[in-house]
Amino acid sequence: MFTITDKEFKQLSCYIKTTIGINLKETKKTFMVSRLHNVLLEMGFKSFSEYYDYIIADKTGNAVVTLIDKITTNHTFFMREPDHFYYFKDKVLPYLKNTVKDKDLRIWSAGCSSGEEPYILAMIIDEFFGEEKKKWDRKVLATDISNRALKKAVEGIYSKEEIASIPIQWKLKYLKPLSKEKFVIVDKIKNEVIFRKFNLMDAFPFKKKFHVIFCRNVMIYFDNDTKYQLLNKIYNSLDNGGYLFVGHSESFNRKMSKFKNIAPAIYRKE
Repeated sequence: MFTITDKEFKQLSCYIKTTIGINLKETKKTFMVSRLHNVLLEMGFKSFSEYYDYIIADKTGNAVVTLIDKITTNHTFFMREPDHFYYFKDKVLPYLKNTVKDKDLRIWSAGCSSGEEPYILAMIIDEFFGEEKKKWDRKVLATDISNRALKKAVEGIYSKEEIASIPIQWKLKYLKPLSKEKFVIVDKIKNEVIFRKFNLMDAFPFKKKFHVIFCRNVMIYFDNDTKYQLLNKIYNSLDNGGYLFVGHSESFNRKMSKFKNIAPAIYRKE
């Protein structure tokens, strides 16, 4: 097993924070070593200093892609924090149906990981609008920084255990069995989600403002400065009256952002 010095940890953790916003504290040394051990071994590096120099010198972008895939957690599951999905179905969609005049519904799942969240949102939209859905531009944008997570999301294949929390009526309607243990999201829903790689630390390139942004359990990895910089960008990217959903373990006060808290971990741009 490799060991990491204080200097090496500081170099790598600073690079990670600058690149993708994740703030790794001193207590995460063991985590970093365990996540990157095999990379160093496979590439023949003798120390984390050699690995850091390789990342900095690499011009292809492959080194940072591997680093990001190893460091990011990408832990999620279907119907995580289910009250948010029911609020989206019962409160948000009826409001937007009556107020979005051009029928251009703009929803973003930021930090979508392996696709569970945006697929559930697409299922809810399909069920809510029914036949009327054809009149709407309603595709969900889903972004993440991890190539590994996005690959699984695009494939849309999940195990029997992974889909266990999906309501039975949605399982029957929106999932197709590949075997006794594997299921795939049906094309009708797959086609409703646009997956893209995107770093939340980058400038937001969006020309139109969103009506709803889900950015849940992402900011728990950021320090306060990074968190509030992101919140400001999100606020400016939301339409007036737009909704922001964050994780239940994430919080921010009114003095630090312009959002109004309207329900647990649900905020609105006034």
